[in-house]
Amino acid sequence: MKLVIAATGASGMVYLQRLLDQIDCNQNEVHLVLSGYAKQVVIDEIGKLRVPGNVREHADKSMNAPFASGSAIFDAMVVVPCSMGTLGRIAAGTGETLILRAADVFLKERRKLILVPRETPWNLIHARNCCSLLESGAVLLPASPAFYSLPQTIADAADTVVHRILDQIGLPAPGTHRWAESE
Repeated sequence: MKLVIAATGASGMVYLQRLLDQIDCNQNEVHLVLSGYAKQVVIDEIGKLRVPGNVREHADKSMNAPFASGSAIFDAMVVVPCSMGTLGRIAAGTGETLILRAADVFLKERRKLILVPRETPWNLIHARNCCSLLESGAVLLPASPAFYSLPQTIADAADTVVHRILDQIGLPAPGTHRWAESE
């Protein structure tokens, strides 16, 4: 599977780290893009991002990445965490950064685009942007951890969201089964 993982400046870098930890980067081609603000939030929240050695990193200020063009076929793009500012710019179809251009490409090519907003509460503009993106084919997967499994650590709680992301892109979560129908 060919994946693009991006992060923007919203709080929630634990979700990004847990996703990178759980994707088998030897079996999947993974490309990573961090916005400038995401880099700062990584430092503030987790100190340093542990990026698997075979993940291809790209600068957000560059358009020199294969997934910036619809002619390169990728399976899915995940923006985790996704700030409401980024979500709004994706909804508006702007493309001034690699993350925004790639999201636009995934929407226009009808490829899986998963946005993981963590910010709350929403205002009406946020809700309308979300509706616009849903109508355009994006998957909105708010970072709302589940607690019925009685998570013992922050990582356990974050994994309830990460496992849903993996389910959406069709990859198994390590050591888990598919989600129960009761969810």
